[in-house]
This record gives sequence, C-alpha cells and structure tokens, in this order.
Amino acid sequence: MSAPDDLLRVSAERLLVAIRDILAEKSIVSPAEIADRIAITEAASPAQGGGIVARAWVDPLFRQRLLGDGTRAVEELGVVMRGAPPLGVVENDGSVHHLVVCTLCSCYPRAVLGYPPFWFKSASYRARAVRDPRGLLAEWGTIVPAGVKLRIVDSTADYRWMVLPRRPEGTDGWDEERLASIVTAGDMIGVTIPKIA
Repeated sequence: MSAPDDLLRVSAERLLVAIRDILAEKSIVSPAEIADRIAITEAASPAQGGGIVARAWVDPLFRQRLLGDGTRAVEELGVVMRGAPPLGVVENDGSVHHLVVCTLCSCYPRAVLGYPPFWFKSASYRARAVRDPRGLLAEWGTIVPAGVKLRIVDSTADYRWMVLPRRPEGTDGWDEERLASIVTAGDMIGVTIPKIA
C-alpha cells in the first residue's frame, strides 16, 4: 500500500470511531449494539444464502413465504434482519431470468449474503448490467435463451434483492446441505446459475 492509501485508511478508521462515539454519546445506539451488528454482518456469507435457497427448493411453503416477504422468511431461519433494509426475492424460472445490480453504488443484501463480491461494486459491472446484460452474462458463461425475458432488478438503499435460482436438474433426492453447497453468490445475484460439479 502507498503512503496516500495508508493515510486514507487511517482517516477512514478515525472517522468510523468518531461516528460510533457520537452515536453512543447521544444514546442513539450503544457500543454493544454496534458490536452486535458488526458480528451479525461478519457472520453472513453466501453459504447462508445458499441454505436459504436450498430450503426454498425443498419446502414449497417456505418458497412461497420467501417470495412474498423475504425479510420475514429468512428471519424464520435465524437470519437477523433488524436494522437492515427489506429483502426482496425474485425467482428465475423458464420464462424469466433476473439479474441484480445496484446502479448507484453497491447496495447488497449483506445480512443474508455477507459482503458483496468486488465486481458487484465495480462501475463496469453496474453499467454493463443495464446497457448489455446478455453480453455481460455470456462472459460469465450464462446464456439466457432468446425466448426468456431478462429482467434487471435494481437493489437500493431502501430495498435489497436476491435471486432464487432454478434448481438444477439431477438434484432430486438431495438433502438441503448438499443443495446449499452448489449455490454461489453469483447464482443469487443472477450472473451465474447453479451447476452440479
């Protein structure tokens, strides 16, 4: 790291500490609540999202609840959504393929999927997802047939989105753990589709 990068990192850390101190001083949030929220975010990962997808694949009633109210459904599985924007879930099927992007910055369902992949935050991904989504997906090896509608979903500060991908053929009889193991962050963003290894 260069000296300017180090200086920027130190400045950002000082600013974060100052904001936390002010929030605690004004009794807006306690240091324990801040630590709790950080721990929750750090614990979230694409594996957690994969478990949610797997449950929806094997439990039609949960799938229905997940598509109707993503926040409430994932809370059933122990995911803490307190303080997080609402979670919307869109389903890929034979007639529509969804692709999630945050056109303004990097709004992402961190409470469910953890930190966003580096490419999700890039200006290139954000622009191409809107301008040339089929070309972008092709670079990921995802070919959306001409007859399948491609829908771009904008994740925002007010509402976060994830994709419920199609369950791959040949997974009948698989348990939730095995199903969850094949689901990646890309599948829940819509740039890839789950594949059997």
